[in-house]
Amino acid sequence: MRKTEATAAAEKERPWAAVGLLMEAATPEKATLWRGLIWLLLAAGLEALGPIISKHFIDTYLQPRHFDAGAMAQLLLALLLSSWASSWIRFGQLSRMAGVARRSVLRLREKVYAHVLALPMSYFDSAITGQLVSRVTNDSEAVNTLYRQVLYVMLDSSIVVLGSLIAMAWLDWRLMLIVATLVPAMVMIIALYQRLSAPAVARARQLRSDINAQMAESMAGMAMLQAAGAAQRFGARFERSNQAHLKARVAELSANAWLLRPALDLLNVLLLVTVIYGFGRREVSGLEVGLLFAFLSYIARVVEPLIQITMQFGQLQQSMIAAARVRSLLQENVAPSQAVAGHAISAGAIKIEHLSFGYDAQRPVLRELDLDIEAGSFIGIVGHTGSGKSTLLSLLLRFYRAQSGQITIDGQALASFPDEAFRAAVGLVPQEPYLMAASARENITMGRQISADAVIAAAKAARVHDFLSGLPQGYDTVLGEGGARVSTGQKQLIAMARALAGSPRILFLDEATSNIDSATEQTVSEALIALRGRVTVVAIAHRLSTIREADQIIVLNHGHLVERGRHQELMAHAGGIYQRLVQLQALEE
Repeated sequence: MRKTEATAAAEKERPWAAVGLLMEAATPEKATLWRGLIWLLLAAGLEALGPIISKHFIDTYLQPRHFDAGAMAQLLLALLLSSWASSWIRFGQLSRMAGVARRSVLRLREKVYAHVLALPMSYFDSAITGQLVSRVTNDSEAVNTLYRQVLYVMLDSSIVVLGSLIAMAWLDWRLMLIVATLVPAMVMIIALYQRLSAPAVARARQLRSDINAQMAESMAGMAMLQAAGAAQRFGARFERSNQAHLKARVAELSANAWLLRPALDLLNVLLLVTVIYGFGRREVSGLEVGLLFAFLSYIARVVEPLIQITMQFGQLQQSMIAAARVRSLLQENVAPSQAVAGHAISAGAIKIEHLSFGYDAQRPVLRELDLDIEAGSFIGIVGHTGSGKSTLLSLLLRFYRAQSGQITIDGQALASFPDEAFRAAVGLVPQEPYLMAASARENITMGRQISADAVIAAAKAARVHDFLSGLPQGYDTVLGEGGARVSTGQKQLIAMARALAGSPRILFLDEATSNIDSATEQTVSEALIALRGRVTVVAIAHRLSTIREADQIIVLNHGHLVERGRHQELMAHAGGIYQRLVQLQALEE
């Protein structure tokens, strides 16, 4: 995928910057988070009481052999209740935080998907579908782990460590300082781990997207891949990506093996030795066994949460990278919003004045184009490959904005129409019809509130009603993935029915007959002629017989309008581009 300015800027940011994205997604859960924090503080306080109660029990009753059954029973009951309450509260908050995580990821995924739908068409010119799918699904799901770790594991562990240090300071602040040295040591280990593993984690994540993209690409083009005998070459390419992914993961796991659990276990042993030695040096008489027991208990309560944090850090690192990738996608500029108020398209008259456009401003595709299309007319646009036909259609569909000149519909600037009103008034039949793995009816309505009668009327207008009625379940027959159960020509007719179902004022066809047989082309031509006077039809045609009956045929050449007129008029122009195109196509046929 291309690196846009937003993506490049996001790559320079540290993954921790993605926390802002997570907190934004969790904004509706603020009250729940604050309540969870209070309950976790309470649980940590109850847990911190355990060693203090044990110290009092040992030093007051066991060591001096002063057995008071009633008092001892009360202490043991208090110890049991505090441990039970702490565990129960922690379990409840884990469930609550898991719910927060799931709902937040739900909102995040919906936001990412909505953002992708709002991206300009220019973004998809170089975007790779598999990588986009990976960001919307895999990376968004990885953020769920980040929520659970940041909002529960790390937060809870940090509170436990803090509570234990406070309790130790209350018992003996000098020994507490010895234990507290473990915290900066752990921070140094994590910093070193991040420095060594972050590049490997980021590369592994990118390679995983590449693998998904290669899989999607291969599946989509399996027929061509096998026909070209390219299976072995594609397999070798996939193997290289897979091996690179393995290498990146091994580098990450090596950092885990050296710097996480082993390093902290070593620190734990050193800490225990130091505390016992310091305790022995200080307590030369009247050894307080209860105090020693309490400190050893608190050390376990400090070390184990720190180990939990560091052991989660590998997955946390991956989740942070995933969140950063999602955020970089959200930073891509969406298509400029069009006017929110204005008149709807009523007649469908199109006027183009001094229109110039180029994907690269230094290399214009269209040059000073002027064109007047009457409402309800049937216009054909032809030209050699690269003449600017599809580019003109993309401008008319508002996928791009022209650098100079203007396009008006019914006397209003193209950009002045509200998006919803514009899309409702415009229909498109693309060269490669897009069909969902759904029923014929759903493929025609595309989620719009269109009545059954309107669906049938559109299918009749597209000359596909008889075919759909003859299917096993009629209009409710599932067409299969990509319309696998119907022919290419039938797909095109269904796509035309979809465009007509919304009662458009303007219908665009982008070489809609280039991949269909002559009989289906004749059917499409009849449907277009029947629309004359009711719908403005602009058809880009590769097969020129489709537009033979057009009211006007526009001939483009290197971005210039070089010829215009009806079929007979252009054929009478000896040596003209249109005449040559017709003759060449006749020879091919």
